[in-house]
Amino acid sequence: MQVSVESTSALERRMTVGVPAERIETEVNKRLQQTARRAKVPGFRPGKVPMSVIRQRYEAAARQEALGDLIQETFYEAVVEQKLNPAGAPSVEPKLFEKEKGLEYIATFEVFPEFQVAGFDGIEIERLQADVADTDVDNMLEILRKQNTRFEAVERAAQNDDQVNIDFVGKIDGEAFAGGSAKGTLLVLGSGRMIPGFEEGLVGAKAGEERVLSLTFPENYQNLDLANKAAEFTVTVNSVSEPKLPELNEAFFALFGIKESTLEGFRTEVRKNMERELRQAIKSKVKNQVMEGLVASNPIEVPKALISNEVNRLRVQAVQQFGGNIKPEQLPAELFEEQAKRRVVLGLIVAELVKQHELKADEARVREMIEDMASAYQEPEQVVAWYYKNDQQLNEVRSVVLEEQVVDTVLQKAKVTDKQVSYEDAVKPAEAQQAA
Repeated sequence: MQVSVESTSALERRMTVGVPAERIETEVNKRLQQTARRAKVPGFRPGKVPMSVIRQRYEAAARQEALGDLIQETFYEAVVEQKLNPAGAPSVEPKLFEKEKGLEYIATFEVFPEFQVAGFDGIEIERLQADVADTDVDNMLEILRKQNTRFEAVERAAQNDDQVNIDFVGKIDGEAFAGGSAKGTLLVLGSGRMIPGFEEGLVGAKAGEERVLSLTFPENYQNLDLANKAAEFTVTVNSVSEPKLPELNEAFFALFGIKESTLEGFRTEVRKNMERELRQAIKSKVKNQVMEGLVASNPIEVPKALISNEVNRLRVQAVQQFGGNIKPEQLPAELFEEQAKRRVVLGLIVAELVKQHELKADEARVREMIEDMASAYQEPEQVVAWYYKNDQQLNEVRSVVLEEQVVDTVLQKAKVTDKQVSYEDAVKPAEAQQAA
């Protein structure tokens, strides 16, 4: 087998492979012999058909099959011989085939980039430090109570934070429009759910009262047909209900699957969950900064085949997440290309870093992570046992731990600054902090 390789770009290789005629004929004859044992030809008993008849009937198909298999076999033999690492399936172009001279074909493919991960000392990390204070627990209890607010009917006029049950009909130029009418709608005044002026226009209304609201849809309204148009809404208030926060009692605690009869015990469980959330938030923000730093410090060219594969994965995820009667391939590739490229780049960098530093998931850390996750459940021992009986889930935890070890490796040389912040700022998503 003769092999020559040409680099047509930083990652693309054009490999010419020559397969000798003898190897082809050996494979063709092997297939013909297999066919002869089972072929049914009129006038001959099975297994007794002369090879000349077998060759006349089946040689063309046997040769086609042999050539296909040989291209696949010799391609992988050639890339091993040339120490190449293909990043995707090759594009194969037959160049020459003559029975006496053999086969020559050209395989064009991309290879994985070769690089060393570097630049750790130039990465700047701000590591947040925070504690869960008693006031943070107090705030969380209020949030939990508000999330479980119930409403009780009252006879007074409606005010902000009340829930009203309403019927309404919306008209533009005296004509009702699609989506502008409803019956029995529950609306919390001040929630901002309706267009500007709608909720404000119902403050002070009582059950049984009808109000006419003259409003204008916002310029940036999601339905462009209604944007910036004047409308008139006739609203009938069916009932007014005021919010009632639940008491911090055993019944309330049970809503969260916590078997506690005292407020002190419930606060302890809430604090544990908040501390777990805090640890994860700080870890996540540090990890994101490390990954951003690695990408910035290690610009690499990535194979188009890997980006295309990642785009397809993201398409499938999008369809699964949002549903709808749409096939993944119908979603425009450009919607996902930037995200796909970033994921591929990060994957290559992390994989190379793991290889360079010979990292393996620390099983003690794997156990610690599983036990930490299990502590959020009522019977943590069963959760831990489930992970260790489920190889797929266990390997996913190992992958997370390995990523943490990658982060630790970078932090040893990066410029790390610790910053004391409040619990609220520490758990706030990075996007929200940037917007603020």
